Amino acid sequence: MRFNVFRDLWCRLAWVLISCQGGLGMGAAPFRAKSEPLNVLLLYADDWRHDTLGCAGHPVVKTPHLDRLAREGVRFSRNAVTTSICGVSRATLFTGQWMSRHGNRGFNAWQTPWEETFPARLRAAGYWVGHVGKWHNGRFPAERFDFGRSYAGRHWIQEADGSRIHVTSKNERDALEFLRKRPSDRPFQLTVAFFAAHAEDGHPQQFLPQPESMALYREARVPVPRTMTESHFSRLPSFLGNETNEGRRRWRWRFDTEDRYQEYMKNYYRLVTEVDEACGRLLRELEQQELLNRTLVVFTTDNGYLHGEHGLADKWYPFEESIRVPLIVRDPRLAPGRRGQVREELTLNVDLAPTLLAAAGLPAAPGMQGRDFAPLYLKRLGRPAWRKAFFYEHPTIQNRDFIPASQAWVSREWKYWFWPEFQRDQLFDLRSDPGEERDLAGETSQARRLSLIRKRFGQLREQAGAASQADPQR
Repeated sequence: MRFNVFRDLWCRLAWVLISCQGGLGMGAAPFRAKSEPLNVLLLYADDWRHDTLGCAGHPVVKTPHLDRLAREGVRFSRNAVTTSICGVSRATLFTGQWMSRHGNRGFNAWQTPWEETFPARLRAAGYWVGHVGKWHNGRFPAERFDFGRSYAGRHWIQEADGSRIHVTSKNERDALEFLRKRPSDRPFQLTVAFFAAHAEDGHPQQFLPQPESMALYREARVPVPRTMTESHFSRLPSFLGNETNEGRRRWRWRFDTEDRYQEYMKNYYRLVTEVDEACGRLLRELEQQELLNRTLVVFTTDNGYLHGEHGLADKWYPFEESIRVPLIVRDPRLAPGRRGQVREELTLNVDLAPTLLAAAGLPAAPGMQGRDFAPLYLKRLGRPAWRKAFFYEHPTIQNRDFIPASQAWVSREWKYWFWPEFQRDQLFDLRSDPGEERDLAGETSQARRLSLIRKRFGQLREQAGAASQADPQR
């Protein structure tokens, strides 16, 4: 008890010192005093790719509250994850590290010391820190948070009194409790880790929205992806284009008939809109408490999602649909005339931890590999030089027939894939072939480019700390 009191007093003193030093200021601050700490609300959804937003031009799904967030902030249209799977991506979120450094290759605890994560550093600086919802990194360390509740895996949860509650409603309820009961004299950081729109894998219907959402999209027709054909499936490498691959198995669960495709995608979009509505209620709570213009609000997701493209479902592989995810930031430091930006820099989930810490005037932990991306939208002039490409990595899950390992070098124009267990590489020109349908790796005209990209791939892989798993054939 004595230690906790001492720690609390020290945290408050540390925060006063940070505020007095003006370490929070980064450009114009139209909504708040420069010495005032920014609160941080991280809205973190599941299995939700970059274009599943009204503001991204989606023809069916409605996300009015997130669209408003984008109008009042900035949206990064080329944001991506460094590993497209729930547990690993969440470890990257908290540690600011590639999988190769934090060491979680699935759903277990990462190896990075807790003290080097962004919630730990914020808490040590006096923040009231909370996490509600999905964790997926081994045992949930509730004692590391001031307010911690972890649950996921099902869309409907049995309460202690025997009633049932939808997981998104529970996410919202717990987040509101945090916001209403937090100490009013301390800055806060809350991660709301929605389970939606992840499928309930053990349930035959997969996507289970709330009854009141069933009227949504009833008359709509969800466009079927142009690449969801047997021809496109047959073009995949043989170790992907077979019925033992988990992406193909899940495609058969959800999308192998027109009726099932329409049913499951509409239910998926209903889950998406439910998350959007929950986000809207949390934003209204911040407004009612007069906190919205003192809070950095970030919306993003843990990985993208294949909606049947290439005859596959889910994520894992370096397809654009799998690795690109939404990123919307509403930052009180952003001048009113500069809201609504859409930026195309290659931001990554590995950048989130250092960005959140920088917003609190705190340095990134020494082992963090990402970068603070706030200067990209806050600065008019003198923006930092930014990455032109990044390294993607994904481990084998169970065995190479189930989900094989994959790696990639990704730029805005080109993408190089490497399958280490099969010593197979692929090359795609994203400018002329955004659907990644035509592999150019075997074309003589691309031999020089392929050699150069292989070299760059090796350099980024080494920087991330990844083992080579044998080099691509040269």
